[in-house]
Amino acid sequence: MAHKSKTQRAKAAAAKANRKERQARDEVAAESVAAAKAAEQASMTAAELKREEKAEAKAAAAAAKAEKKAQEEAEAAKKPKKKHFQFFRDVKAEMKRVTWPTRQDVLQWSGVVVAALIFFGVYVFVLDSGIIVPVLTALSGLGA
Repeated sequence: MAHKSKTQRAKAAAAKANRKERQARDEVAAESVAAAKAAEQASMTAAELKREEKAEAKAAAAAAKAEKKAQEEAEAAKKPKKKHFQFFRDVKAEMKRVTWPTRQDVLQWSGVVVAALIFFGVYVFVLDSGIIVPVLTALSGLGA
């Protein structure tokens, strides 16, 4: 493990001292709040004490309810939402992005495809009937 520099050690020591100081202040503040509450409760009547306890219970119940609601929302956010028609919406969006050919382009390329089919059909016909078949018949006649 690498050693810390003097600056890093000084910063860490200062942060530790600040944490201890904050913790001491928090403890003093908590003690003073507790003392003030105890003094207030001592001066309260029994009815006032019950009201105070009910108010505290209501506040605790509200906090618990809010925490439970937040937890449920967090769980609901984790679950994937059902998107019944999402596929069709995506298809529609993709179809809008397609660059569709014009009518002239379609006719032009259709002509190119038909011409290529005719050319290769004639080429295969000539090759088959003009060269392959006569060669095969000549070879088969040699063996008989």
